Amino acid sequence: MNRAHEVDVAVEMECELGEGPRWDPDGHRLLFVDVLAGRLHAASPGSELVFTHDVGQALGAVNRTDMGGLVLAMRDGIYLSDAGGSGIRLMAPVEADRPELRMNDAACDPAGRLWAGTMAFDATPDVGTLYRIDVHGSVVPVLAGLSISNGLGWSPDARLMYFIDSPTCRIDVLDYDLTTGTPMNRRPLAHIDDTPGVPDGMTVDDEGGIWVALWGGAQIRRYSPDGRVTDIVDLPVDQPTSCTFGGDAGDILFITTARLGLTDEQLAITPLAGSVLACRPGYRGDPAPTFHSA
Repeated sequence: MNRAHEVDVAVEMECELGEGPRWDPDGHRLLFVDVLAGRLHAASPGSELVFTHDVGQALGAVNRTDMGGLVLAMRDGIYLSDAGGSGIRLMAPVEADRPELRMNDAACDPAGRLWAGTMAFDATPDVGTLYRIDVHGSVVPVLAGLSISNGLGWSPDARLMYFIDSPTCRIDVLDYDLTTGTPMNRRPLAHIDDTPGVPDGMTVDDEGGIWVALWGGAQIRRYSPDGRVTDIVDLPVDQPTSCTFGGDAGDILFITTARLGLTDEQLAITPLAGSVLACRPGYRGDPAPTFHSA
């Protein structure tokens, strides 16, 4: 197992709940969100923020579209915007009549469908749902009874879908029909029971390795397609939330983190909590797929 990875600061800031990093190769920038603050951020790694846009409500995730804009998983639905986060318009309401719920993680499959999950603001168990949002904006519930719908990813050949409902402390795998966008045969790939951390967001590298942020565990772990831990990235913060590959060569692992719930004493020990971190772990990954907007 490899765990000798040097970790640097990509963007020093104080996100309450930094999440959902996505590399934008066209803009040579990293997109990410501060969920509860409702802020969309973009940054050139190693420099100041390019922009911050306040969307006015909880913002679970950002993904790029094939038309050069952005698709946003916001509290009450799925929105589209231009590349700068302005001109936001509602594409598809999702649970808009349930203000106790919000969108959490969201990702696009290789065919351009958006998958987005909901959860309760107070993390009430079993009330979340994972939805598939198709190109023309139809919203299809796929998995119900979730507690904290989180990490999503697909194998390089798109025959497998990975999913995390954080309180289960599992990474689940499902067979995936890319033509129809249908996942089947959900089963555990790996149980995370040797650390106080719980699995949060994820990304998949070009070799099929699954990189998972361990909230409360101060680590990113790489799991092989058969569920073995192959790499560990130890972090100077306790609450990593998600990760993605980016940079011009796709070999930088960007890691979002959070300050949520930390005391002044804990923040004094982990002053980088809420920043975006980065390392070069010896693997690479392509930018996350874009949403195919009609």
